[in-house]
Amino acid sequence: MKDIVLVDDHPLLRKGLSRTIEAEADLNVAGQMDSAEEVLSEIEDLSPSLVIVDISLPGMSGMELIKHLQSRAPDVQILVVSRHDETLYAERCIRAGARGYVMKQEAGDDIVQAIRKVLNGRIFVSEEINERLLQSMAEGGRERIMQSPLEVLSDRELEVFELTGQGLSTRDIAERLHLSVKTVESYRARIKNKLNFDSANELMKHAVQWVESEEST
Repeated sequence: MKDIVLVDDHPLLRKGLSRTIEAEADLNVAGQMDSAEEVLSEIEDLSPSLVIVDISLPGMSGMELIKHLQSRAPDVQILVVSRHDETLYAERCIRAGARGYVMKQEAGDDIVQAIRKVLNGRIFVSEEINERLLQSMAEGGRERIMQSPLEVLSDRELEVFELTGQGLSTRDIAERLHLSVKTVESYRARIKNKLNFDSANELMKHAVQWVESEEST
């Protein structure tokens, strides 16, 4: 029996995933949590084989959770199930330590296959992302295929960009990410430079548009 922990702040999604997983005779949902902080406090006691993580979580993000789990429980496999566009996030998650990425829209069809593949030590991504990862390896990481301008942003910069688009102030973002206001301002300045925005208002406008487009998918 393989124990699995679900980390997602949407109870209905957790319920649906749990039902699908527990229909398998050899899989067991050992815990359901809505925050990264909660799973980190219980990971040693639960000792699961696999943690299923969403990227957007209250408090610490799923991306940061992946990195903490890699450090604290390196033997635990990680599978991301998220609504976020895989072309922007899947490769980041794999680099951070996850072993698979499933879009929530396809989770019902792919989740059991993805779980079994990851538990067997393999990587589960879509064919498109697999081709990108292979091409990146073939090119020695010198070139990355950029399908979105946001791919030039670091993980933390992308997180600040998303929170900006959600309407959070610099101080709110600082509190959410446990950073200083000055550090968040520095991230925003880098984002403006990398994306060639002329002003903070332009950054805000594009961030809001991107978050709205993500939420509509």
